[in-house]
Amino acid sequence: MAAATFNFNVGVLGHVDSGKTSLSKSLSTTASTACFDKNPQSKERGITLDLGFSSAVVDIPGHLDELKVKYGKLQFTFVDCPGHASLIRTIIGGAQIIDLMMLVVDVTKGIQTQTAECLIIGEIACEKMIVVLNKTDLLPSEKKAAMIEKMKKRLLKTLEPTKFSNSPIIAVAAKPGGPESTDEANADDMMNLLNTLKQQTYIPKRNVSGPFIFSVDHCFSIRGQGTVMTGTVISGTASVNDNVELPSMKVNKKIKSMQMFRKPVEKVVQGDRAGICVTQFDPKLLERGLVCSPGALPTIYAGLVSVSKIRYFKGSIATNAKFHITMGHETVMAHVTFFGYTTNSDEAAVQLDLSRDFLYQEELLENISTGNESDKSSEKRVQFALLEFDKPVTCCESCLVIGSKLDSDVNANICRIAFNGVLLKSYTDPKYRETELSEVKIFKTKSREGQVERVNDAYTLIGKNLFKKETNIQAFANLKVKLTSGEDGIIEGGFGQSGKVKIRIPNGLSPEVIQKYSGSKKKGKDKESVDSTAETLAPVKIILTFKRYIFDPKKRMVQT
Repeated sequence: MAAATFNFNVGVLGHVDSGKTSLSKSLSTTASTACFDKNPQSKERGITLDLGFSSAVVDIPGHLDELKVKYGKLQFTFVDCPGHASLIRTIIGGAQIIDLMMLVVDVTKGIQTQTAECLIIGEIACEKMIVVLNKTDLLPSEKKAAMIEKMKKRLLKTLEPTKFSNSPIIAVAAKPGGPESTDEANADDMMNLLNTLKQQTYIPKRNVSGPFIFSVDHCFSIRGQGTVMTGTVISGTASVNDNVELPSMKVNKKIKSMQMFRKPVEKVVQGDRAGICVTQFDPKLLERGLVCSPGALPTIYAGLVSVSKIRYFKGSIATNAKFHITMGHETVMAHVTFFGYTTNSDEAAVQLDLSRDFLYQEELLENISTGNESDKSSEKRVQFALLEFDKPVTCCESCLVIGSKLDSDVNANICRIAFNGVLLKSYTDPKYRETELSEVKIFKTKSREGQVERVNDAYTLIGKNLFKKETNIQAFANLKVKLTSGEDGIIEGGFGQSGKVKIRIPNGLSPEVIQKYSGSKKKGKDKESVDSTAETLAPVKIILTFKRYIFDPKKRMVQT
């Protein structure tokens, strides 16, 4: 029996017409059932309209010798992502199953709009990147080396603030045909790229012990066989004759057979690209989505996610707005509510402690330290979002979440990817707002301001303009207030029918406030100084500050 092959997924991303599909063809030895623009519209328009998959098998490189204990070869699965702006949903879905990205750049054009968006997606979704400068055959031979070097310097400047600042940049002609092209030079370039790819390959974390989750990107029927779902194993493992669930359809099916690039296999594990054949069902009902071990994937109506703002997004990312949320291959609209806190510790933003209070945010803020990074006491901003979906979503725990404004003008030179995060908590009850959401203690700080109208005695005053006359003042009884003259007070209740309020001052009012608002005449040697201070004393304001938790069904007011 032949030794198993270790699969490594390589995403091929870039702007439309940068030569991604040609590059995938040049590197590949085997194509899957979904590859190389089989869609008739793709051939007609000359652009990729869906994810394509192909592979190449190579010897395991020396720095991965530990793989040789279990595997005989290394297989690169190339995920050819469409570059057209309107297909960004597909691009994001494809990026979430890759281990390394090849960013394809047309050497004659440089960074374009979708090139930049693909770079952002790569930063979110994968660990390593190779930049491929394509179409070098279109450059004049006498200027070719200089033009390539100039473009490399520009790209390195672009990559400098990203995690890919040290990424290799390889120049190739994936589909040679230019006037200066030679077969020998092109073959050398492609071999250089393949060797670089082998050098950049690493051993990704593979979780074979968890539930089986399979990301389906294509689905079709084969007469007399059943329905084939092609995709990538996200976690766990599956074998022939296992039962799997199609959670979006609420049905279970038995695995009849499996293939990896046309070769029958008995078992697939996390990271594998495979075709799984099950008993017949209408492939139009699935098309793309998730398949899993029975009961492994919940259908959720809302979720809490850690969240980071994409620095290139220029629009408003406001609470109560709606964004396109991509989770796996599914993109749905969701209403967003942002919240968070600041901390002096190095705790990870993905930790969600529901026992603490969170500050409501009107908008998502930049994820930067609020103090000097060299100062160990500087505060760091930790941000989360509540996503409430327009329709239920089937997704796995801790899945990647990307928020976008996909309704933006596709022809505008703007970044549409707004934020990204990780799903931390799911709500599976459609009535989650009534049953569970009160556990999330997101508060707004409320403040009211009034004035002292008169003093009754040294420990009591009457305030005005703190409440409207129709306000139920009794709901505010026993809340603490602060006077701008320095005293602390407690609301005792309403006074009369006009919204005035009676306030007790436990430690007593200052002589100046008493003199200013009571009209009494102080006798004795300090009379003149008290009168003088009272005359110059600014009008005394009453400040009421409290927290209100936005999901508290009782709408209570809380003071610390």
